[in-house]
Amino acid sequence: MGAYLVRRVLYGVLVLLGVNLFTFFLFFTVNTPDDMARLNIGGKRVSQDQIQKWKAERGYDKPLYFNEKEQGSAKFTETIFWERSVSLFALKFGRADGEAGGDISHEIKTRMVASFLLALPTLILTVLVTVSFALLLTFFRNTVVDFWGVVLCVAMLSISALFYIIVGQFFFSKLMKLFPISGFSTGIDLLKFLVLPVILSMLARLGGDARLNRAMFLEEISRDYVRTARAKGLSEITVLFKHVLKNALIPIITNIGAYLPYVFMGSLVFESFFGIPGLGSYVIDAIGGQDFAIVRTMVFIGSVLYITSYILIDILYTVVDPRVRLA
Repeated sequence: MGAYLVRRVLYGVLVLLGVNLFTFFLFFTVNTPDDMARLNIGGKRVSQDQIQKWKAERGYDKPLYFNEKEQGSAKFTETIFWERSVSLFALKFGRADGEAGGDISHEIKTRMVASFLLALPTLILTVLVTVSFALLLTFFRNTVVDFWGVVLCVAMLSISALFYIIVGQFFFSKLMKLFPISGFSTGIDLLKFLVLPVILSMLARLGGDARLNRAMFLEEISRDYVRTARAKGLSEITVLFKHVLKNALIPIITNIGAYLPYVFMGSLVFESFFGIPGLGSYVIDAIGGQDFAIVRTMVFIGSVLYITSYILIDILYTVVDPRVRLA
């Protein structure tokens, strides 16, 4: 396993390097530092002195790749590429491009907590509800319960997450006044701001995840070991929970692993609509404000989280299924 993990980490570093280089080239090919200064200061009617001041404050007054004025290694380190791309690997994210110019590292540490508080309960609730609903449909397979359950899954799968948000806020916040429409707080008051977005986020994923889990359970329930378990006198519920669920864990873990980065990165849509000051809303604000420094940083962090989550998934495969070997 050790050699496999080292190989996967090396592959991950190469992927991360490629993503980082592509992102840097994309941003600085489409926009020059002067263009970025004009966008952040306020359009085309900006003096050259204002542009130079903005660039000097944020380090964009340096050469892009090679600094001929410096000596030794400073020829490479005193450049925009080093400070805005290579430094990301040392988790030095620098300063935002926006007018406030806040420290990106500080914002990430602060906002990650809010994203975590929203995404973790959503993940746990979604897994419990979708797996339970899929097991229910599998138990009542080829019956009217299964038929209408699948119809419900397809219907929910066809509806956009925006529909759930708008309808949920209208009924539960505006009409029934059970939860605030948006906002965020600390302590015990935090619950009233998180309950509605957590439930709506779960509903938005319920149709697709439950249908996928049902298909996996139906595939497992037709295997020989299930027939053997029934022949030994085990009840259908015991077969489902003790055998079918256990052997279907690998695809379930894969689905969970794909969602893990959102636990830390946040949900762009739900955080924006519910006014939660997490990383998702941070990215939306950065895109709207043309803050390329924040966008580049979040792309880098997202790539790190995805690579890490899939390495963890591979390790979990060996835990839930002893037949899996990492070579």
